[in-house]
Amino acid sequence: MLFGSIQQGVVFVISVGAFVFEVWALIDALRYPPSAYAAAGKQTRTLWAWLLAGATVIGFLTLPYPLGLALASALGFLGLAAIAAAAVYAAGVRPALRAIGRTPRQGRDRRGGW
Repeated sequence: MLFGSIQQGVVFVISVGAFVFEVWALIDALRYPPSAYAAAGKQTRTLWAWLLAGATVIGFLTLPYPLGLALASALGFLGLAAIAAAAVYAAGVRPALRAIGRTPRQGRDRRGGW
């Protein structure tokens, strides 16, 4: 029984970590304006937003029972694809967007208030 509890704990931690990573990727992708994606030579913001939103939904569905619907066995391969989509964004798209340097904060005028 002890081994089963440890295994469930490890799966729980990995599942929650993957879900947090997917949510972070989605929020980060939405921070950049659409023009930054074009300037970086990447796919459109809309495409990345939909891909990462789908990855986040799949990540939620594969969370263990107390948090999600525990569909990991049915959506196992899609769960890996969801993590891969977030990883591709984090490793390929995000560095290109950061090199462009256009975030919503940097585009505002520093002098103005409201």
